[in-house]
Amino acid sequence: MKKAFIIVIIVLLIVFGGIFGFKIFVNEKISEAMAHMPKPVMTVSATAAKTELWHPRLQAIASLAAVQGVEITPQIAGNVTAIHFHSGHHVQAGTVLVQIDDSNQLAQLASDEAQLRLAQINLHRTHELIATKAASQSQLDSAVATYQSSVATLKNIRATLNKLAIRAPFSGYLGIRQVNIGQYLTPGTKIVDLQSWDPLHANFTLPQSKLRDIHVGTRVQVETNARPGQIFDGKVTALGASVNSATRQIAVQATIANPQGVLRPGLFGEITVIRNIEEKVLTVPVSALSYNTFGNYVYVVKKVTQDGKTVEVAHQQVIKSGKERNGQVNIVSGLKAGDMVVTAGQVKLVDGSLVKISNEKDA
Repeated sequence: MKKAFIIVIIVLLIVFGGIFGFKIFVNEKISEAMAHMPKPVMTVSATAAKTELWHPRLQAIASLAAVQGVEITPQIAGNVTAIHFHSGHHVQAGTVLVQIDDSNQLAQLASDEAQLRLAQINLHRTHELIATKAASQSQLDSAVATYQSSVATLKNIRATLNKLAIRAPFSGYLGIRQVNIGQYLTPGTKIVDLQSWDPLHANFTLPQSKLRDIHVGTRVQVETNARPGQIFDGKVTALGASVNSATRQIAVQATIANPQGVLRPGLFGEITVIRNIEEKVLTVPVSALSYNTFGNYVYVVKKVTQDGKTVEVAHQQVIKSGKERNGQVNIVSGLKAGDMVVTAGQVKLVDGSLVKISNEKDA
């Protein structure tokens, strides 16, 4: 029994040893074959890093405000007898918006006009009597005073009537109506908003250290998430007279063109101040950048000689990037003008990959 057990063990050792030995042999042959196989060539898109002229920019958060905006309110109390506008419509300056009951004033107007006519007749008659010395100078003075008083009284009642017909003080867009026919209004009661939309003011602040970089006439651009993808141009039109002693910020006001009326007072957005100087910067497309825990990098394509042939090889290059603009990113360090960087297809690359540059869309 002991001898048979030993024989079985020996047979098993021979069998398993053969199996393991065969696997080792096969792996060695595969490794040898792989070592002699040519490296795969990856097709990528690439472009050269280039030098551009950029205007240095300052950025801040701006609030839009109407150049002219007001809440329409009555100056004299009374009941609303007519409403001549619709919410959201555009009105011209001088358009009557609301009529407040003026029946008493109209009656008084008729009385005052009659008194003025009488005063005119008496004054004319007195002048005739003075010519014939049938009236005294005091009578003439009294007639003149009565006439002038009647004129002033008539002007007063007409001014009151004008205030009871509430008009748009300037051209603009109306908000939502806040009053109804028959409603009794007191001075200060809100009737409707009136805002002009073109142009608009953009109000923002900048640190005192940027004061030398901005002046009246400096170009600005505004973007807001209310109109994504659109840029609105304007210029700085005013600077604050002093720096805020608490925040050390200076107030700045720009005027923004809004010819299509797509912006509204009260919106906020990002404003970019474009300085009137140019700087040379090195740029590559944003799509060329890759990221890992060690920072940003790009793949730089270089031509090298391997086995007597010229091939293109992609090497990882760590870079320091700056600001982005119009799909380009400023490269602060790590590249030089003319370096070919991969812009598409880098996900299939490793450092040292052989590549073929093809700038077709399906690369």
